[in-house]
Amino acid sequence: MSPPTPHSGSSGQGLEELLEELRRRRWVLHLFGGREAPEIYAAVHRWPTCADVIILRDEHRASAYRVPTFPGTDVFSPRVVTWQYHATPVWTLRAALTLAEPGTPGAPLQALRPQPDCGIPPELRQDVTIRPTGTTAPPEGSDGGPPACA
Repeated sequence: MSPPTPHSGSSGQGLEELLEELRRRRWVLHLFGGREAPEIYAAVHRWPTCADVIILRDEHRASAYRVPTFPGTDVFSPRVVTWQYHATPVWTLRAALTLAEPGTPGAPLQALRPQPDCGIPPELRQDVTIRPTGTTAPPEGSDGGPPACA
């Protein structure tokens, strides 16, 4: 797979700016299929009781979802999600980055059956590179941790 292109669409932040926002918010990047030429790019932001996941499949297809996490939960093979979104990479990143934080008004709580694109097939997960994306220290006075999930 080629990396998604930086085209921003009709307006707003482009792909590069949105990926930089993921780094600023300390999402963890997962490259599936080898570091040199990954087939799938994914990013995960873990909260105390859930995780937000973004999967970039190509320049036209991406998915994002919030999955409740329990001991043993595989965030790349969810059995239930509380939110899901499927569109182009730019729109999917925008949706995920504007999703209400867990435990705040507007945060999704409904249990949903995940669509097939909510996940990564096991055969594609054999060769994975995991890279933390945080490039800066947490703000002064912050413990660096996210707020609690509802």
